[in-house]
Amino acid sequence: MIEQKSSYTYKELLTCTRGQMFGPGNAQLPAPPMLMFDRITWISETGGQHGKGMIRAELDIKPDLWFFACHFIGDPVMPGCLGLDALWQMTGFFLGWLSESGKGRAISTGEVKFTGMVTPETKLVEYGIDFKRIMRGRLVLGIADGWVKADDQLIYTAVDLRVCLSQIRD
Repeated sequence: MIEQKSSYTYKELLTCTRGQMFGPGNAQLPAPPMLMFDRITWISETGGQHGKGMIRAELDIKPDLWFFACHFIGDPVMPGCLGLDALWQMTGFFLGWLSESGKGRAISTGEVKFTGMVTPETKLVEYGIDFKRIMRGRLVLGIADGWVKADDQLIYTAVDLRVCLSQIRD
């Protein structure tokens, strides 16, 4: 299936958006502009805050990104839901990277806290996921905590992010 690498470029991530990385019917990332990171800088089945695996990614911020024009006119900020979606995207990617099969779907999250924002002046957004548990059964479920930093400042935290891989029939 996939060579388990520890990092991925934007070009490599685009193969995942087309469903080519993990095979037909398996986890894939959304295509741009909904792909919310430019690269995965580190992915590992071990480590992280809970010792169950981790993934780190980055997004280069450019003032002409699509969401700044509409959210909000005269007061542009990246919607917080897009940062949360990035964390779900990374969680699903991790499950596919583990060679688990099925289509990825975000299920829920526990607590989310927003303490800052991404503006057109921001240069770099960093995302982190630390896995708490991977359940393998009729469906595969990843449970993780996540965070978002803007220019090295922690601006969001999310507890108990849940993403599953399931055998969705067409």
